[in-house]
Amino acid sequence: MAKPKTNDDAELIKEWSLSPAATLGSSVRAKGILLEIRARLALAARKSLHIEAGVLTLAIAETAKGEFRAASAVVSNALEGIESLPVIPREIQDILTISTTERHRWLNDGRLPSAGTRTVKLRGRARKITFHVFDPRVVEDILDRDLVTVWREEDAEAAAENRRRAALKAKLTRSLRSSKRPSTEGSSDASRPKLSGWEEFGRDGLLR
Repeated sequence: MAKPKTNDDAELIKEWSLSPAATLGSSVRAKGILLEIRARLALAARKSLHIEAGVLTLAIAETAKGEFRAASAVVSNALEGIESLPVIPREIQDILTISTTERHRWLNDGRLPSAGTRTVKLRGRARKITFHVFDPRVVEDILDRDLVTVWREEDAEAAAENRRRAALKAKLTRSLRSSKRPSTEGSSDASRPKLSGWEEFGRDGLLR
């Protein structure tokens, strides 16, 4: 039997629903928004903010009304314009359903435009990492136009063309090597170089 709640157990609760424009249909993106907002909260309140099914929930003990009001204000302010929060690598991979290799390839050849870079310090480590971030509206456009399918078809065609060129180059290389190889067939005295005056040398009896 569940223990009934006492006054000390009572919580102050507030919820915020994330729009599809903010999450882009990605649970990874929704979790990223949660972490972004948690980082702006006071350390003691961070664990009080959770997300489920695209809904942020702040739950703080009723005895901490001041903390609840302050945290609520931070969350509400953070959610203003949250749709413009840059998309980080793991989020764009989930949104577009692409691999790390595809992200790097399309970023390097310009098909996937970068919106700049971000540098963060890894938790518990001195080392920092820098990575590209992406404009959420550009990501949304790529998703709506199904450009990932187009890019994969382009990559497949390019790979097939590269294989064809490599096979042709290998065939040409083998052909050139064969043409340069000296032939030993049909060797005879007729093919040997003649020495000038050799016949006269023989008639004079000098070979006897």
